[in-house]
Amino acid sequence: MKLHCGDKCPRTGTYNVKNKKGAAVSSIYIGEGESMPPTQYSDCYYEWDE
Repeated sequence: MKLHCGDKCPRTGTYNVKNKKGAAVSSIYIGEGESMPPTQYSDCYYEWDE
């Protein structure tokens, strides 16, 4: 599931920040119910790091 800036985090854990090609550029740790923070670039999104 792709998450974007401002989306509510569905579960606590580590999320990869990915670019439009799907390559991981960084990661964050965030708690359930928190808002996803802004990414460095507008075309980036978050995915759960399984």
